Amino acid sequence: MEFVYEKIFVPNKHSFITRQLKMDPNSEKIHSHKNFELNLITSGSGRRIIGNHISSYTPGDLVLLGPNISHCWEVLETEHDHEPECIVTHFYENIISSDFFNIPELEEVVELLKLSDSGILFKGPKTEKVAATLRKMVELKGLERYIELLKVFNHLLRIEDREFLALPSAMPNSYDKDRDQIDKIYEYVFQNIQEGINLKEASKLVYMEPSSFCRYFKKKTNQTFMEYVKSVRIGIAAKLLAETDKPITHICYECGYNNLANFNYYFKVIMKKTP
Repeated sequence: MEFVYEKIFVPNKHSFITRQLKMDPNSEKIHSHKNFELNLITSGSGRRIIGNHISSYTPGDLVLLGPNISHCWEVLETEHDHEPECIVTHFYENIISSDFFNIPELEEVVELLKLSDSGILFKGPKTEKVAATLRKMVELKGLERYIELLKVFNHLLRIEDREFLALPSAMPNSYDKDRDQIDKIYEYVFQNIQEGINLKEASKLVYMEPSSFCRYFKKKTNQTFMEYVKSVRIGIAAKLLAETDKPITHICYECGYNNLANFNYYFKVIMKKTP
């Protein structure tokens, strides 16, 4: 699976952009960008990857993402008369520190955006109001679109049923300078997580010795390389447990563990519950 870093272009004189997009069944790129993203699935289904979290998505799913979270919406094969689509809103990179939000009335919105660094899935019937407003925004421009955006935030704040999807990334600012290097490592992990991760191979991707690589990865991501690998493995395991009838022992080996006791231990540490 490919990992890419995207630059989302928000046109000049705009603080955000809202678009209805077709989702490509042939694209399986895990990507990230500096923009906040609000994503509404309007049709289609498939697998959602956000950080270390892996789950299924269906029409109506509404997710708010903070900057720099790796994510991907993989598409299942669908009939031609039901093409998978989503409505996506991207905000320009520095919006949270801009005059756009620098008023007391929007303090709750700022706090909500800060919580989105792990990805928030909004649930329940109240999401329907958000969906209706987003559909309207696609057709609007200028001040009218801005007014509807404020309505979206107002609806989101009133949705109590939320699920935080991934572990917060806690990326330091220096991460931006080394994004290409780190992205190569992330891509390698996602491509080889079930077959086996080799520290020497990962180190070679960034032309380092294993000891130097481990220090580098820890400094740039605030977690060790093996902590990251474990979080991805447990994310895969959680998806398999939720969506299949496979025994825990099979899932243990399928996500890269060769010892059930270790699998049970790390699952509980990361997920705060047993498999």
